[in-house]
Amino acid sequence: METSNPSPRDFSTLPPDCVLNALESVGFRSDGRLLALNSYENRVYQVGLEEGAPLVAKFYRPWRWTDAAILEEHAFVQELAEHEIPVVPALVLEGITLHSFKGFRFAVFPRHGGRAPELEDRSTLEWMGRFLGRIHAVGTLKPFRERPTLDIASYGEQPRDYLLTHGFIPTDLEAAYRSAVNQALDGVRHCFRRAGEMRALRLHGDCHAGNVLWTDDGPHFVDFDDSRMGPAVQDLWMLLSGERADMARQLSDVLAGYEDFCDFDTRELHLVEALRTLRLIHYAGWLAQRWDDPAFKQAFPWFNTARYWQDRILELREQIALMDEPPLWQA
Repeated sequence: METSNPSPRDFSTLPPDCVLNALESVGFRSDGRLLALNSYENRVYQVGLEEGAPLVAKFYRPWRWTDAAILEEHAFVQELAEHEIPVVPALVLEGITLHSFKGFRFAVFPRHGGRAPELEDRSTLEWMGRFLGRIHAVGTLKPFRERPTLDIASYGEQPRDYLLTHGFIPTDLEAAYRSAVNQALDGVRHCFRRAGEMRALRLHGDCHAGNVLWTDDGPHFVDFDDSRMGPAVQDLWMLLSGERADMARQLSDVLAGYEDFCDFDTRELHLVEALRTLRLIHYAGWLAQRWDDPAFKQAFPWFNTARYWQDRILELREQIALMDEPPLWQA
């Protein structure tokens, strides 16, 4: 399960020599080259080796996931790889994928380069859809047992409550934020009721362009750290952007590839704006729960300012209106 509000000491005792020594403990001697990669939830490094290509070492944020939940993610990615889906599974070293060094849990991955996908290109969207259809076809084969389900409570109500009870909302904006977030969550519940009961499957969970590496051979899907159970549309809607007509066309392109490999229940389209709303609430809560980590204050200096919360209130009000519109497939 996930836990929250980790101590700022979590990663303060993970200096470069600790990273290099951790790699050496599983059989890799570094040449001293160490490059911190773009990750805030965990600490991820590209490590040069004395022999062979560089590797990527991922050190997991303490207390966020249980060992069993991390291993279940690793097993899912390995299952996808065995179906020849372009993902990057953790290396199996001495029979295991999850290792420990001085209290830090870590995994080692082969390094894969690539560029961001060009999501304005229709053929790219269809190509992405094909591989997401293949991922979901595997994701339906069995459920997660250790990882959570994307739901209104964990993605909406809990972060709302954390923000309101830990003093993050400025006093003069608290009533406006409380009203907007509660009305937004009412809209989310209404969207879920309209969609009806849907199949939950194993998802990537955070399938935006930053978690896709594109090469001439197509996409590689990376960072399954947020993998969980949920509706298929969760892995599709973050590929959509722009005006309503733009998103309808993009969705059509994605589904043209997706449905070659996996059926899509169009009732889930009632959830596109609801899931976007939940992500907005969850993201603010995620920042707040990590605010004691010095890396977050440095990376997100605009968080927790009056302007930030004014923008969030406006954003939620916009989402309330969008959730009242018909789903995209009726455009």
